[in-house]
Amino acid sequence: MARKAFFIAGTDTNVGKTLVAAGLLVAAKNHGLKTAALKPLAAGCEKTEAGLRNADALLLQSVITQPLVYEQINPIALESAIAPHIAAQQEKRVLSADRLAGFCRGSLNQVDFTLVEGAGGWRVPLNPQETLADVVKILRLPVILVVGVRLGCINHALLTVEAIRNDGLQLAGWVANCIDADMPVLQENIHSLAARIPAPCLGVVPWLESAVPETVANALDHESLAHFFSM
Repeated sequence: MARKAFFIAGTDTNVGKTLVAAGLLVAAKNHGLKTAALKPLAAGCEKTEAGLRNADALLLQSVITQPLVYEQINPIALESAIAPHIAAQQEKRVLSADRLAGFCRGSLNQVDFTLVEGAGGWRVPLNPQETLADVVKILRLPVILVVGVRLGCINHALLTVEAIRNDGLQLAGWVANCIDADMPVLQENIHSLAARIPAPCLGVVPWLESAVPETVANALDHESLAHFFSM
C-alpha cells in the first residue's frame, strides 16, 4: 500500500468516530502497516498537569505505531464540551481551516496509513465563513464515513454523503456502527444504507456494551479491509 491518509467523518456527534477510527488503526497494524492518527480540533478536554487532554485523542495515540506527541495529534484543544466554534469564542481563540490544515500537513503521509478524525458531523462550523469540511477540501483527503446506526440514520447518512460528494471529495468507504441496542429492523436499515451509499462498506460494528479498539477491529470486514489496505 502506498502511503495514504483518510479523513474520518461522522453522520453526527457521538456516533463512534473515534472508536471506529481506533479499530481501523488496529486492523491496519494487524496487516503490517505503520499507522498514525490526528484529531486536529477537539472540544471537551480535561485539565491535566500536562495541559488540556481529550479522551478521543488519547485513545488514538494509544493505538498508533508512529510515536507522536500529544500536541501533534491534537494541536487545538478546547475545554468546553460544546460546539467547537462556540468553545473557541469563549476562550477568545480564532479557528481557521488553513491553520488546522497546516497542523495536519507535517504528519500526513509519513507512514502507511494515517487517519484524521473530525469533530461532530460534516458541517461543524469553525467561524462565520468556514466549516471543518473546508479543512478536508484543502488537504484533499478521501473520506471514510462512520454511520451511527439508529433511527434516522439513513437520512443522516445520505445527506452527509451528498455533502461530501458536492464538496468534490471522494467517499472511500463507510462503516456501520450500531449505537442503539434496541434498533428495530436493524438488518433492513443496513441493507438500505448499502444499497444507497456509493462506496464499499468496510464493516458493521455490532452494539457492544464495552467496546475496545481490538473488538471493533475484529468486527470489521476483513476481506474488504484487505483490499482497502492493498490499494
